[in-house]
Amino acid sequence: MFGKRGTGTNTTSPRLAPAAAIGRSEAELPEPEPVAQALASTAQERAASNPTRPPAAPSVRGDSYYDTKGQVFSALIDTIDLSQLAKLDADSAREEIRDIVNDIIAIKNFAMSISEQEELLEDICNDVLGFGPLEPLLARDEIADIMVNGARNVYIEVNGKVEQTNIRFRDNQQLLNICQRIVSQVGRRVDEASPICDARLPDGSRVNVIAPPLALDGPTLTIRKFRKDKLTLDQLVRYGSISPEGAEVLKIIGRVRCNVIISGGTGSGKTTLLNCLTNYIDRDERIITCEDSAELQLQQPHVVRLETRPPNLEGEGEVTMRDLVRNCLRMRPERIIVGEVRGPEVFDLLQAMNTGHDGSMGTIHSNSPRECLNRIESMVAMGGFSLSQKTVREIIVGSVDVIVQAARLRDGSRRITHITEVLGMEGDVIITQDLVLFDITGEDASGRIIGKHVSTGIGRPAFWERALYYGEEARLAAALEAMEKQAI
Repeated sequence: MFGKRGTGTNTTSPRLAPAAAIGRSEAELPEPEPVAQALASTAQERAASNPTRPPAAPSVRGDSYYDTKGQVFSALIDTIDLSQLAKLDADSAREEIRDIVNDIIAIKNFAMSISEQEELLEDICNDVLGFGPLEPLLARDEIADIMVNGARNVYIEVNGKVEQTNIRFRDNQQLLNICQRIVSQVGRRVDEASPICDARLPDGSRVNVIAPPLALDGPTLTIRKFRKDKLTLDQLVRYGSISPEGAEVLKIIGRVRCNVIISGGTGSGKTTLLNCLTNYIDRDERIITCEDSAELQLQQPHVVRLETRPPNLEGEGEVTMRDLVRNCLRMRPERIIVGEVRGPEVFDLLQAMNTGHDGSMGTIHSNSPRECLNRIESMVAMGGFSLSQKTVREIIVGSVDVIVQAARLRDGSRRITHITEVLGMEGDVIITQDLVLFDITGEDASGRIIGKHVSTGIGRPAFWERALYYGEEARLAAALEAMEKQAI
């Protein structure tokens, strides 16, 4: 029944395997892209629609499990016609594979329980149609990061803590094959000639792949998960990331078109906070976003999303972040939002902020508002601009209104630790003032940090005139006054 079949006259059944497909290894398996993309984008929906079998890490598996899986997989690809499978919708393709695998298990008389057989069926469906062993992790919304260090070491971050899972890949070739499948969906590649690649999943999750020979112990895959439910400032208040009054100040900052830089370390929640602030942009404004891997989730109707492009095999065709930022100035933007500022493009963003595009925003890697200013200055220098230090600082002061500092604390929690204004210069020194600070008071018995957001007592912030212009001065005064009372 499962021998090599001829093509016959039936062109609709995926079980008809052309001779060229027989005996292929999993690494050579052609990808039915429409099915893979549909399954990847609906992994969470499948889990949600089947509450009796919630996604979870699989049990510990021995070598015998992977031997059995290899035999079943080999029989499957000798039987099924992948070109016909690609024409089916996701659910039909999955059911077709499950039927064939059940028959293979029965004919080869593998001894396994119903639960083991169900686990094997799900694994093989994921290998053929989705992202293999990663599928159960992608379906769990509470996971923030997935970190794959070679075929046998898979870690996840949950609630700010990193833990190892029982998941593993058959070998490094299977892992590399899945990496190729992911990056090919956005027109990119990863191989020995191009071993580093940034990409994204269909649901918006950010992906980084680094392959051998640069990764010595096998391909390394890092996925920053896309949250199904989009966070808001009100939710951040419930999580304790910011106080209600501090959130009110941030809402006003977004509303009155302050130029904002969100500063923070890796995994501190910069992009999440940027998404939250964009909720308070008026719906009639034209917004242009520039990103390396598109992940911002703006809700306004008039949004243009731009994404960088790496060079091709000949080293040509690259489009850098700086190219995007410079080009979007010609697109009549009202606000420019840069997902992450890493280099000389910061100068173009500063120019945009300083030439009528009020309310522009960006994120930057740094550990404090003061260090953020130093980093901006250093990145301008990286662009080779022949400007004096004082001139660069004057440009920064004339462009940036507010720095919002995010941090991931030692207990894994994420907090907004500073809301800082950039005031001006005294001599050659940039002057800043903190509006809101996170004051750590201790930790509880479980090691969770205890603290509160307090006002620094500034009566009127420097953007008071903006608040007055937009009719937000009463809300701003009330929020700052409430925080001052709590600090007493």
